[in-house]
Amino acid sequence: MRRRSPVGPFLRLNNWIWNSVPPSVAELSAVRSCGRLLHAVVRRWEGRRQYFGTYFLRNRPQLELIRRLTYEAESESPASIGVLGCSNGAEVYSILATLRMVRPEVKVVLHAVDISEEVLEIAKKGTYSLGCRELVDEPIFQRMSAAEMQQMFDQDTDTVTVKSWISEGIIWHHGDVCDPGMSELVGPQDLVIANNFLCHMRPPEAETCLRGIVRLVKPGGHLIVSGIDLDVRTKVASDQKWKPVTELLEEIHDADSLRRDWPKRYWGLEPLDKNRKNWIIRYATAFQIGEKSLRENINSTQSGGKVPIPQV
Repeated sequence: MRRRSPVGPFLRLNNWIWNSVPPSVAELSAVRSCGRLLHAVVRRWEGRRQYFGTYFLRNRPQLELIRRLTYEAESESPASIGVLGCSNGAEVYSILATLRMVRPEVKVVLHAVDISEEVLEIAKKGTYSLGCRELVDEPIFQRMSAAEMQQMFDQDTDTVTVKSWISEGIIWHHGDVCDPGMSELVGPQDLVIANNFLCHMRPPEAETCLRGIVRLVKPGGHLIVSGIDLDVRTKVASDQKWKPVTELLEEIHDADSLRRDWPKRYWGLEPLDKNRKNWIIRYATAFQIGEKSLRENINSTQSGGKVPIPQV
């Protein structure tokens, strides 16, 4: 007779305990230490699988940083962006809406890649049911205001379709982003975005995949990668001497929806800890790859201490 592992009941008990802890208590150093221990156990034992969950306008500070980095890459040629693991297109359309609302004259060519042909077909159509979660099991419009819905979509009874001025310039690809041939399929990009899928891989596989993904970035370009085991990202970034982008670092970290799942789920994002010696490279989600671009780094004083997120 097969014996049950004691890990499952242990995790369920600790999840229940953690859910009962008031936020003010959870910030205490001793409690955070317990959280790190629980998260280490969860990462070791919880089963992993790919999710397609996503939202429109998921992380507004990160969208603002993408906007700034895209304008930094300006040249006579269109800015090239690669969105890997694009799911149902919510991230793709959120990025393009953010860019084009502020400066519609900037030309962008965006390559969107996903491993699921079924979810990619939904992304290509850009039509979403208001009462259905479109295979991603998430309330994808949850973070949008009524005004933003009106600006981004054309509505027809119980469905909405992304407006044509947003959906221009997208090239859709069905493929595995970890495939060594991905660089030939997508080509070098000014900005590559690889969010929220590497965390669903075991660390050795995620590390191998990340080392392949970075080859898609042009020298001097940028990589944005969140939703990943932080030890993996820190190791690769340190090994390859990536330059972390510090603008909006803390705002992006705190706005990440994965924060609320720590330490209960393997994909949970730990609290930012400035006592760590390498805290900047550990918690940065954006990195400059290779030689410095021609333009100077983004002037952080643009934000004046507050993130000016454009409304879409």
